[in-house]
Amino acid sequence: MQPHATGRESGREGHGSAPAPPPAVAPPLEMINVTVTSLKNPERTVVAQVNWRVDAGAFWAIGGLQASGKSDFMATAAGLLPPATGTCRVFGRDLAAGFEHEDLAARLRLGLVFDGGRLLQHLTLAENISLPLRYHQDCSVRDCAAPVAALLELTDLARWADEYPGNITPNRRQRVGLARALALKPELLLLDSPLTGLDPRDAAWWLDVLSALSAGHPLLERRPVTLVVTGDDLRPWKNRAREFAALRNKNFVTLGSPPEAAGPAEMLMQELLGAESIHP
Repeated sequence: MQPHATGRESGREGHGSAPAPPPAVAPPLEMINVTVTSLKNPERTVVAQVNWRVDAGAFWAIGGLQASGKSDFMATAAGLLPPATGTCRVFGRDLAAGFEHEDLAARLRLGLVFDGGRLLQHLTLAENISLPLRYHQDCSVRDCAAPVAALLELTDLARWADEYPGNITPNRRQRVGLARALALKPELLLLDSPLTGLDPRDAAWWLDVLSALSAGHPLLERRPVTLVVTGDDLRPWKNRAREFAALRNKNFVTLGSPPEAAGPAEMLMQELLGAESIHP
C-alpha cells in the first residue's frame, strides 16, 4: 500500500499551515562585488568591490571630487557600461550583457540624465522630449502633444518648445534632458551631477523639482520616484536626500542617513562639505 500523501506532497496545504511568504521584490538597483572601469580607458579601475542596494523610494546623493569616476559609476548603474567584475541589476535584471530584447522592460523603468542633457541637435526641444514616446509607445505627433506640453510646463520650457538645443542655455538643455527622461514615467531616475555649473536660483529649481518627484509628483500619478544623484559637493543635498555615499580612492563609502559628523567618514565628509559643519 502506498503511504498517504501529505498536503505538501499533494500540492495542498494542511489545516493550520502558515501561508507561503510573498515573493521577494527585486530592488530598483543593486550592485554586488562590482568593479567600475573608465569608459575612456577600460584598463583603469574607477571604483572597486561595490556592494550597494537602492530600495524603492530611496533618495541617494553620492559625492565625489572631480575625476573620482562619478559619470562612469552612473553609466554602470544604468547598464550602459558593463562592470569589469561583479553584477549590476536593475529591477532584478543583469543588464551587463547588452541591449537584449528581454531586458527592455527593465530599462524602460529607468531614466537617466547626464550633464548637458545629451540632446539631438537637429531636433527641437519638444521633438527631443517626444522621442521616447514616439519610439517606445508608437505615439503619433498629435498624441504626443499633451504629455510633451505637460513636461515642458514642469521644466519651465514651454516658451522654448520650438527652439533647437544650440539656441538655449546649458541649464535649459539639462532641463530638456530631465523632461525626456520623465517621458516614460520611470520608477528609478539617475542624475549625473545635475547641479554642476548652476547659479543658486537654478540649483534651487532642481532641488525643488527632484524633491517633488521623490515625494510623488502629480505628473507621475503621485508615485514616488527612486532617485540617485551625484555631485562634487554634498552641501546642497543635506536636507533633500535621505541616504548618502561617496567615491574616494577607488572606494564606495556609505555615509549614513543623514551623514554623521563622527566616525570614519568624517574626513571624507569634510572634503565634500567644505569647511561647514556637517549638521545644518
